[in-house]
Amino acid sequence: MCGIVGAVARNNVVPILLEGLSRLEYRGYDSAGIVVANEELQRLRTTERVSELGRLVEIRKTQGFTGIAHTRWATHGAPSERNAHPHFSGQDKKIAVVHNGIIENHEVIRKRLEQKGFEFLSDTDTEVIAHLISFNLETTQNLLEAVCMTINELQGAYAIAVVEESRPDHIVVARNGAPLLLGVGNNGNYVASDASALIQVTKHMIYLEEGDVAELHSSGYRVLNRIGDASYKEVTRSVRESDLTRDSVELGPYTHFMQKEIFEQPIAVANTLEMVLNARSISPQLFGSEAEAIFKKNKGILILACGTSYHAGLVAKY
Repeated sequence: MCGIVGAVARNNVVPILLEGLSRLEYRGYDSAGIVVANEELQRLRTTERVSELGRLVEIRKTQGFTGIAHTRWATHGAPSERNAHPHFSGQDKKIAVVHNGIIENHEVIRKRLEQKGFEFLSDTDTEVIAHLISFNLETTQNLLEAVCMTINELQGAYAIAVVEESRPDHIVVARNGAPLLLGVGNNGNYVASDASALIQVTKHMIYLEEGDVAELHSSGYRVLNRIGDASYKEVTRSVRESDLTRDSVELGPYTHFMQKEIFEQPIAVANTLEMVLNARSISPQLFGSEAEAIFKKNKGILILACGTSYHAGLVAKY
């Protein structure tokens, strides 16, 4: 799974981005990258581990108050530096984009943009998003509006974060079919695909809903949601306090995160049961007040799964 981390703050955000990426390593990835918005967009990408990205940051002395970072699990295009995120577009209004998900109509949009003179330097569907935002910035001077115009054309699942070279004081993000949350902090505001990437800086999270677009500044944020096919209105999303702790997302004494998850399964199930039912065993009520009557009417269970989930399905079948 791909991972996104972004930050706009009153202090150097590069350590925050790198630590956030390291906390997403459990997902697996084949490349990683970071871009920081200063007087120009500074980008570093690698097909090595996040620690190698950190080494490159030290060599280049990369720092700034606004940035986005990404770990990629290849879908369109082989694992390579040229396909790694973030992706650039534009000259006078240069932007950088990171993206989770799959854009199903990317080939159609790509052909149209190529006809308008855009040059593609990667094999990814993500670069389509970058160039389309750049194209829409020719119509509007506002990055938020350009992102809204862009996602109106996208088909598929996505979580994106965008920064602009000419306005390095904000980040615009959008979510449809892929998880994305905001972190609200005292020194800045943040975005990530997983709360574990942000607990280093804040426990106050906003879980974006389908169709949400948000604009983040160091001192605030606002969230919009799509109405109908093309228009947006400002909405309020509740701020929740995460119960994650640093210890819960650290590797600890385990060799790798899969081993950690295996050993944590008994306590995870027990905690869930206790939280929902104050129980230590499974009962039909766990699935709702009418579950027991419904279960008695069923004669079988269908399990649909693929990949590793298929093996879990076989265990459940047994």
